[in-house]
Amino acid sequence: MSTANRSQTTTRTFARVIGPFLAIMMATAAARAPELWPQVASWSGDTLWTWSVGAFTLIAGLVVIALHPYWRGVAAFSISGLGWLTAVKGAMLVAFPTVLLSAPADTMGSIWVFRIVYVALALLGLYLTYIGWAPGDHGHAAPEGKAEGVLRRAA
Repeated sequence: MSTANRSQTTTRTFARVIGPFLAIMMATAAARAPELWPQVASWSGDTLWTWSVGAFTLIAGLVVIALHPYWRGVAAFSISGLGWLTAVKGAMLVAFPTVLLSAPADTMGSIWVFRIVYVALALLGLYLTYIGWAPGDHGHAAPEGKAEGVLRRAA
């Protein structure tokens, strides 16, 4: 399998997971922001909670970074970028939880800004869901005579 085909397959695989997760979580966060955000600051006092969640967030980001080193195209760039952001967020939760978790309480007056960001990320999630789950290869046709060999190997 060529590098281009491998990167497309990996991007579609990650898009199948990250897309629906991002769409559901961000749409829910946009709708429930007023009741969720006040709770976030209270969690910074529980060091075991922030350390545990940070560790799982960090490993999730590192998995994306390690298995998806591709940056060509909107979907690939989005997935790789989200992997890096997730890893940084996990490291921040482990090392500096108070700094990270106090931000929502400090910015509660501008909750509409967060809602806009959440909606934008939910739309990105819908785009990634489409890239991952829509039939076809999105403009990347297999060379003549190559599709049968690919199907045979996959079966």
